[in-house]
Amino acid sequence: MYKRGQRHAALKEILVANANSSQRILDIAERLVQTRGFNGFSYADIAASLGVTKASLHYHFPAKAALGKRLIERYETNFLTALEAIDRTGKNSREKLRRYVEIYADALRNKRMCLCGMLAAEYMTLPKPMRAEVKHFFDENERWLKAILEQGVRSKELKIKGSVSEVARALVGSLEGAMMLARAYGDAARFQVVADRLLGELTSPKRM
Repeated sequence: MYKRGQRHAALKEILVANANSSQRILDIAERLVQTRGFNGFSYADIAASLGVTKASLHYHFPAKAALGKRLIERYETNFLTALEAIDRTGKNSREKLRRYVEIYADALRNKRMCLCGMLAAEYMTLPKPMRAEVKHFFDENERWLKAILEQGVRSKELKIKGSVSEVARALVGSLEGAMMLARAYGDAARFQVVADRLLGELTSPKRM
């Protein structure tokens, strides 16, 4: 029989193994959503990639909707962490916006799409809890962009026509749309052209 210390060690190993398994499942699911969409894969695809049974996946995520919700939460957390780093280390609002665009460009270079952009295209077929998480992701992006745009206006680095809220929404929508078209044409340069024009229109003539 296990002694108390041995039981604790064994339990810890099981918890770590379960956590690692959950992360591996999420990693594969994220890649599949970013390349195929949420409706374009099943638990069978994940199980085949991991070399496990579908039953073992249900142990971690009883339903695909639960997997999807957790996937969005993790993606948003990682995305917001990247935005916090940009905000902390960016020299000015123009550089911060450029680095924001690079997050999207990097996904395209890796033959992927923004996870929530893909989910937005399938919005009406998503479970309700996932719909709320998708909107929250975009709300957080617009909130961050609004703060950066306000910073740029105050420092006279940026020129804004209309409200900063409208511009933030336009940026998110335009970048997501540009990703979709770049993917359809198999040409990441199409995305960069759109992104450069968007940022160029915001640049104050005084700082050019």
